[in-house]
Amino acid sequence: MSEPEKSLGCVAFVGLGVMGFPMAGHLSQIVQRVQVYNRTQEVARRWIETYPGSGVLCDSPKDAAIGADVVFLCVGNDDDVRSVAYGDQGVIAGLDSEALLVDHTTASRSKQIGFLDAPVSGGQAGAEKGALTIMVGGEEDQYLRALPYLECYSKKAELMGSAGFGQLTKMVNQICIAGVLQGLAEGIHFGQSAGLDIEKVVDVISQGAAQSWQMENRAVTMNQDKFDFGFAVDWMRKDLGIALKTASSTNARLPLTALVDQFYADIQAQGGGRLDTSSLLRRLSS
Repeated sequence: MSEPEKSLGCVAFVGLGVMGFPMAGHLSQIVQRVQVYNRTQEVARRWIETYPGSGVLCDSPKDAAIGADVVFLCVGNDDDVRSVAYGDQGVIAGLDSEALLVDHTTASRSKQIGFLDAPVSGGQAGAEKGALTIMVGGEEDQYLRALPYLECYSKKAELMGSAGFGQLTKMVNQICIAGVLQGLAEGIHFGQSAGLDIEKVVDVISQGAAQSWQMENRAVTMNQDKFDFGFAVDWMRKDLGIALKTASSTNARLPLTALVDQFYADIQAQGGGRLDTSSLLRRLSS
């Protein structure tokens, strides 16, 4: 049986980390050409080998953007976005005037180009399964233009408002996760201290009102003291910092978020910045 015809043209993907690598892979299944760039070229070459056929390895973000209908950014933080977006070899220098820039990291905009801020939730597993949630900010026509691409690696994509609203929605997401994880960490710690069979406890309470994604996906590994996967503490602190700064300017009160942010700072001080965010339990157990 022949492969289905790819009706979408050329895209660029800049940033092939644990999220970007599979996301770009999903795109390779629906577009004719994916121009990829990663600061560690070895990773980019491995992507080309993993998804043969439509991938083109580029030497700079600018080269990746040249000729692309849509350019996707998926890097670590604001500084990383600036490093790949601006300058003589940056993405913006290579963008065509009709190109669309989709930033899965943070919101940044320059030149008269179409732009969407489109942070994601769902972690590495969600990226690999094509089951991410994408919170988008921007103009509706640009969102509809990007939607066929976004749908290939998401289970839910939603336009939340104008540019910046995607990032704000992601902050709500992170605020909620931080509170849930702290409660889960304390519950497991309490159960361990009382001598309960934690896996049995989780099996029971996950069928009731305490159920959450974090409980279903992290409780067992938390109990096993395994924190070497998922979303890192360093990145969570970056996100919570943005949320707290925004809250200060909008008069929103985030007492629990501020407290959990300091708990994550404790984990960083113990050398755990690259641990998964569920490592809040380790702070209680140490």
